[in-house]
Amino acid sequence: MIRDVGGSYRRAIVETVRHFSGWAPDAAAIDALKAEGCWNNDWQASQELLRRHGGAPLPAYEALVEVFSGFYFGGDPAGDPSLWRGFIGQEPLLVDGPFFAALSGAGIAWGFVSGAEPPSARYVLEQRLGLAAPPLIAMGQAPDKPDPTGLLGLAASLAGVPLGPTAPPVAYLGDTVADVETVRRARRRRPDQRFEALAVAPPHLQRPGLEAERRRYEEQLREAGADQILASTGQVLELVSAPWPPGP
Repeated sequence: MIRDVGGSYRRAIVETVRHFSGWAPDAAAIDALKAEGCWNNDWQASQELLRRHGGAPLPAYEALVEVFSGFYFGGDPAGDPSLWRGFIGQEPLLVDGPFFAALSGAGIAWGFVSGAEPPSARYVLEQRLGLAAPPLIAMGQAPDKPDPTGLLGLAASLAGVPLGPTAPPVAYLGDTVADVETVRRARRRRPDQRFEALAVAPPHLQRPGLEAERRRYEEQLREAGADQILASTGQVLELVSAPWPPGP
């Protein structure tokens, strides 16, 4: 998790659902849906919230995607990012360029398997974080998580050798049940490869006064199969010199 999407992707879900139904789902409703582990795609999540709320015909999927993109990008996704006026401009970064330099310095190969649209992912990674041609699997470049195809492909590419008992261990960090389930399915597909599912609660649950909600969310991640819950993405740097796998 490298950016706070509470005011961008999650807000776009809320405004898209409100646009078509007049109802605005709260953060708890979105968290509950995401906890099911199969709604990583926010367009599909918006449609499912509308379906469950009822009261109005479901919009055509293409129309929903167009409205969502209007809220999120506020301009042509394939166009000049400086012309975007949508919620994408309200994404605090949770890490910085030196974080990735530190990983590289520790001999850790890194990359990204993201459910975001390629223009969004590239904008954050290349323009905001200043990463040069970062290894990336984004929306449409592999089946949506929790399908592990994207993770397996990127892991093999980063390892430089076929996955298996002689390949380096693979850790994947995410903030949803779908992210954890992606690792579980990768293990089932490649049981001879060592995988580690790392998880962190999203920023909207890390604000003061939401400790109980955060603990419940973290417990959902553990129940889904997370091997370790981190306090923040930056804590990964504390793990790179620790024995593998990380301790509980």
